[in-house]
Amino acid sequence: MSNGPLIVQSDRTLLLETDHPDAVACRAAISPFAELERSPEHVHTYRVTALALWNARAAGHDAEQVVDALVRWSRYPVPQALLVDVVDTMSRFGRLRLEMDPAHGLVLRSSDRAVLEEVVRAKGVAGVVGARIDADTVVVPRSERGRLKQALLKAGWPAEDLAGYVDGTGHPMALQEGDGFELRGYQRDAVATFFAAGSGVVVLPCGAGKTLVGMAAMAQASAHTLVLVTNIVAAHQWRAELLAHTSLTEAEIGEYSGERKEVRPVTIATYQILVSRRRGLFPHMEMVSSEDWGLIIYDEVHLLPAPVFRMAADIQSRRRLGLTATLVREDGREGDVFSLIGPKRFDAPWRDIEAQGWIAPAICTEVRVTLTDEERMAYALAEAEERYRVGATARS
Repeated sequence: MSNGPLIVQSDRTLLLETDHPDAVACRAAISPFAELERSPEHVHTYRVTALALWNARAAGHDAEQVVDALVRWSRYPVPQALLVDVVDTMSRFGRLRLEMDPAHGLVLRSSDRAVLEEVVRAKGVAGVVGARIDADTVVVPRSERGRLKQALLKAGWPAEDLAGYVDGTGHPMALQEGDGFELRGYQRDAVATFFAAGSGVVVLPCGAGKTLVGMAAMAQASAHTLVLVTNIVAAHQWRAELLAHTSLTEAEIGEYSGERKEVRPVTIATYQILVSRRRGLFPHMEMVSSEDWGLIIYDEVHLLPAPVFRMAADIQSRRRLGLTATLVREDGREGDVFSLIGPKRFDAPWRDIEAQGWIAPAICTEVRVTLTDEERMAYALAEAEERYRVGATARS
């Protein structure tokens, strides 16, 4: 046994002793494949989920690295069953690939025939694939690219999407660096990693400049871009940043919200207007599908409303960039972010950026409250995805 800072448990939870001299190095080693759940004063709790492992695999980490990190930093022997499970789970990503075939168009191809036989018969998959080409390949209607990825994820076999993306209508723009403004190293790395894949999520802590990453991606794409934001205040902030730090002019930036309906080379739209209904329909969704976008940016992607996920399923040929400080969603739909927006492509832990002096030091304190009888009953009756909200909004 070593004196490492980590305790690895068979239920996939990792307990990190934060006061240990090796805690910082251990945190850096496990953060690519483990999600932070709780961070009180002395022991932080992480969890290794299948989705976290697939995100790590999509970002270039392999099972050997994960196993080595667990074994190296664990204070006690790591449960063998967990190590076997890690290897098996990570090996599932990449056995199925979405590709463009010169003769048949979009296809699902497998490096494991038994896996393909399993998934084409799975509930939810059979209805979104077409004719069989050969033992390793099946045709996929282009309109079902997103829904197929969702179905495969639910079946436990996430597909690697290598089918490529359209460039969209071109529109040159550039970042105006200089006079005290320039991209930081991790921001450049985030943009480069995103474009190497074509779609996915960049995770940066609050204050680390996610908007600047989005603008740098827009400059590299130099195409018509749709920026989706949480509210009108965020829309105005994006507009101000674009005018201050890019070559775009007022005439090139449109606002699509409850106040205005402008579609321009760069259009900033609120989630609220897209999900507003009229006679059971979403009339403003057509704006998204009717334009030839080269890039779609989802700001605060962890807050995406369900109808926007359905929209994302229909525009899988467009480059999609999600920006967030956390991939945890109250409704538990992290899998939809993975399959429809893309895997986590870049994640800069806030401790690292804090150490570099880019964001202010943060102190996390866990505050426990006593629920009233009414709140306890509401919590007991709530669905799993609602319990977080009930607890978080309890009166202190």
